[in-house]
Amino acid sequence: MRHHRRRWLALTALLAALLVPVSGTVPAADAGPPGDRDVLVHLFEWKWADVASECTSHLGPNGFGGVQVSPPQEHVVLPGSGYPWWQRYQPVSYQLSSRGGTRQQFAAMVTTCHAAGVKVYVDAVINHMAGDSSGTGSGGSPYSHYDYPGTYQTQDFHHCGRNSNDDIVNYRDRWEVQNCELVDLSDLDTGAEYVRGRIAAYLNDLLTLGVDGFRIDGAKHVAAADVANIVSRLSRPAYVYQEVIFGDGEPIVPSEYRGSGDLLEFRYGRDLGRIFRTGKLAWFHDLGEAWGYEPTVKAVTFVDNHDTQRAGGDILTYKDGQLYTLANVFQLAWPYGSPKLMSSYAFTARDAGPPSDGAGHTNDVTCFSGGWVCEHRWRPITNMVAFHNAVRGTGTANWWSNGDNQVAFSRGDKGFLALNREGGALSRTFQTGLPAGTYCDVLHGDVLHGDVSGGACSGPAVTVNAAGQLPATVGAMDGLAIHAGSRVSASAIATTFNVTATTAWGQNVYVVGSIPALGSWDPARAVALSSAAYPTWSGTIALPPSTTYQYKYVKKNADGTITWESDPNRSASTPSSGTSTRTDTWR
Repeated sequence: MRHHRRRWLALTALLAALLVPVSGTVPAADAGPPGDRDVLVHLFEWKWADVASECTSHLGPNGFGGVQVSPPQEHVVLPGSGYPWWQRYQPVSYQLSSRGGTRQQFAAMVTTCHAAGVKVYVDAVINHMAGDSSGTGSGGSPYSHYDYPGTYQTQDFHHCGRNSNDDIVNYRDRWEVQNCELVDLSDLDTGAEYVRGRIAAYLNDLLTLGVDGFRIDGAKHVAAADVANIVSRLSRPAYVYQEVIFGDGEPIVPSEYRGSGDLLEFRYGRDLGRIFRTGKLAWFHDLGEAWGYEPTVKAVTFVDNHDTQRAGGDILTYKDGQLYTLANVFQLAWPYGSPKLMSSYAFTARDAGPPSDGAGHTNDVTCFSGGWVCEHRWRPITNMVAFHNAVRGTGTANWWSNGDNQVAFSRGDKGFLALNREGGALSRTFQTGLPAGTYCDVLHGDVLHGDVSGGACSGPAVTVNAAGQLPATVGAMDGLAIHAGSRVSASAIATTFNVTATTAWGQNVYVVGSIPALGSWDPARAVALSSAAYPTWSGTIALPPSTTYQYKYVKKNADGTITWESDPNRSASTPSSGTSTRTDTWR
């Protein structure tokens, strides 16, 4: 038995090397996942029950259009390798019994997600079966190299004979890339009638369970004509997007596969990472087709995915914190392709599988706990999904940059974004293109309340004047985003709270009060203030006009404990129009 772990590390190193820019009769798929909500999220290695719960509790309510799930077919089980994540990418059979759950659980998940308005897309492994090992799969099926009883036998595979182990060596040789083995994985003869029919039968089985489409894994290793033939056999229309990674000088290019569906645009994520790390955001003014990418109607974009986040190099991942957040915010605001978000788990070793027990059974997902990172739930990323949906179909206007790493632009008259990747605050009057009114800054509002809650903002509010101008300050390594759906009203009162308060390390200051916009005295819904001008803490909140209210400031400690100001409550009233400012000292 060959050492698969060593070979997979070599593959991921190769992937990193391939992510470099180049100069660059099946009906075409839609420009994005069907429907008005085209943001996808890859819930990497989540169990079916957890995916179903997430569709109901978070994805549907926050405007996500679809979820990509890990390969559902039976796969190898490798305790000797620590149950690595890539078990799922080594099929043993096409029965739906995997680390994600049973067939019944999968079907229930699809039904639940559809009820929440979320489509389900399957990561489909069709290029190969398991590697040159033998054993019993996750569903109990025995297998050995080139022999998967009831599914395939030796005659159903390529046997390229180019070297001692049949592996791909030269990625500039088309025949070798599509007929030799990817790190020992038994390479299916997808030009054969039986193999084509068997793969199509697997995909059609998933369609009978309600699946909405497929990500074709490793599509470049399958001839474009073979992919087209298999897609032509689908029993009903399905959205297809394909993984075609290519490097400088390689003969296989994404455009060959356009007729079978959309393409994952790997260059986009690499360029975002490179520029957010060491370039200038000002370069983004024409990001898209002008950079040699796939046509926007064929592109699925992403900052990182399960492969690239392990490849290193320029790719941004959750480990990059705020830099990663800003890149995702930009992706969701920029009008190129259809965005796919990543939701992963923490890892140090590239092969590490999901949080699991000692027998390799995946743990239940609890976001932000037990190793589950859940980047899609990070407040700015989640709230930008609503922004993306609100500005759909509009182009960019009012582009501004300082020539370096401060940029701003509008999306027609539907949305406006400013990003500041520099070390100091950005203060200026922006031209937004939006109608006059008070808007909630959705990058800093509560999840589920980032737009409007109780007729006001759960986070900061900003005011656009009659000329479409917005005087604003954007903090260092931060942003500001508003859109048509985050407009409170033309008459809401932008009320600025300033309080002088000294704090201990880890403490933050909030304002809470008697009306919904101030949390209705619930400290869990108190509005955070900024310490940019410490010891003065400030924030602007949209309050209803001509309203008398009471309020107090509170300090929240890192452990969640709360210190209230002393009595009595403070009292104030908003005017019928204009703005209002409260200037206080902690007591």
